[in-house]
Amino acid sequence: MKFLIGVDEAGRGPLAGPVGVGVVIAPKIFNIKKAFPGVADSKVLSAKKREEIYKLLQQAQREKTLRYIVVFASARVIDDIGITKAVRRAVYRGVRTLAPRNALGAPITILLDGLLHAPPEYKQQTIIHGDATEPIISLASIAAKVCRDALMRTAAKKYPEYGFEVNKGYGTKKHYAALRRHGLCVIHRKSFCKNTRRR
Repeated sequence: MKFLIGVDEAGRGPLAGPVGVGVVIAPKIFNIKKAFPGVADSKVLSAKKREEIYKLLQQAQREKTLRYIVVFASARVIDDIGITKAVRRAVYRGVRTLAPRNALGAPITILLDGLLHAPPEYKQQTIIHGDATEPIISLASIAAKVCRDALMRTAAKKYPEYGFEVNKGYGTKKHYAALRRHGLCVIHRKSFCKNTRRR
């Protein structure tokens, strides 16, 4: 049996919180559009629809129809090694966790969104706007987005002054105002917040 892996990330640009990488693996013959009605790039879906599809994804994993994982790289890691390396490390970890080399004993093809790359030992294809054109990448984008959003809502309870439950760490006007008023918290990316005073 041939397998297909989809990879996408969420949270590359925010001022706070981790970046998340979603990785989904399924048999190549698996009909994702039929199993996940309405699946699409997470950015064009409502939060409610993303949650609905994510629940179906969780159910599919329980039923062993497919598998997925979301790997995070923290704000500290992003500051230490940069966003590009942090994302790459998360992609590599996610792919190797779901599909250790030769562990499946079957051909594996990896489809990645944007500028992402998988470990070099895998057959892979990077597709611009792949999250909109490849259902398995769409699923990965939904998993990454839903899990990261949930994490930011949890962070909002610990750091309520920044409005993370609304902005998810992105640089909104209210977020910049909160930074000027309160400074940075532990989950802010210092390397992304150097010019916050000017906003």
